[in-house]
Amino acid sequence: MNKLSSTDRAKVLHLLCEGMSIRAITRTTGVAKNTVVKLLNDAGAALGAYQDQAFRGLSAKTVQVDEIWSFCYAKQRNVADAKAAPEGAGDVWTWTAIDADTKLVFGVLVGGRDADYAYEFLKDVRSRVDGRIQLTSDGHPVYVHAVRDTFGNDIDYAQLVKVYGAPKGEGPSGSAQRRYSAHELTGIRKVPVTGSPDLAKVSTSYVERQNLTMRMHMRRFTRLTNGFSKKIENHVNAISLHFAYYNFVRIHKTLRVTPAMAAGVTDRLWEMADLVAVVEAAETTPVSRGPYKKRVNAER
Repeated sequence: MNKLSSTDRAKVLHLLCEGMSIRAITRTTGVAKNTVVKLLNDAGAALGAYQDQAFRGLSAKTVQVDEIWSFCYAKQRNVADAKAAPEGAGDVWTWTAIDADTKLVFGVLVGGRDADYAYEFLKDVRSRVDGRIQLTSDGHPVYVHAVRDTFGNDIDYAQLVKVYGAPKGEGPSGSAQRRYSAHELTGIRKVPVTGSPDLAKVSTSYVERQNLTMRMHMRRFTRLTNGFSKKIENHVNAISLHFAYYNFVRIHKTLRVTPAMAAGVTDRLWEMADLVAVVEAAETTPVSRGPYKKRVNAER
């Protein structure tokens, strides 16, 4: 395989980061599909390792966490009947932590949605921030014990519990119209759990908006398409690449700088060429990290 130039690498990675599918990139650039996939994996591994090292000693004060669903190869209920399902097939959850002030996504973990993953995720979040933080999660019950086991009492933690009614829209229960309709939000409760959280800052709006950004910029997160991940390795590396672009390259509309600049991780605006430089620097030192924290789901 001929090695792509740095300019061509930057172009392909930029198209991936802006939500173009692998086959569309092949048609647009003429770069072979396998070359695009290899570049995705090389870039994801290198940039995941870079962010793992860079996001330390952060001065975040208000943090929001959430988890977003996707699947690899087949949905969990279909894995048993799937033909030659690879390791890691089934439902996959991406845990994210965002600094509400700088919009930096500094904690990411890919895996399941149980108590073990919650503990590993929050232990990693704890290791990246200096000082006491205020943390908000949704009402997922595994967060309560995970926060206690990782932060102890050195945190102000609250849950934002949303109460939903029946799905919006007409049609009988179970119909396609009902199945894909959003449930009606009927109420919100702010529940203090640990410390003295400022209820005015109890929110998951930023981290939930980040979930939308992920779905818009990564085709494998788009529902009701065939663009879902076929291998867990590709899924993890695509997430690493996405957040490197989001944190270092993409200017935040409100902040007018990148999240990494706002958080003091870097003092300049990065370009795609800078991401490529990180990838090329890592080629002589192979890395095996996924998103910021080593993947717990390697044993799934």
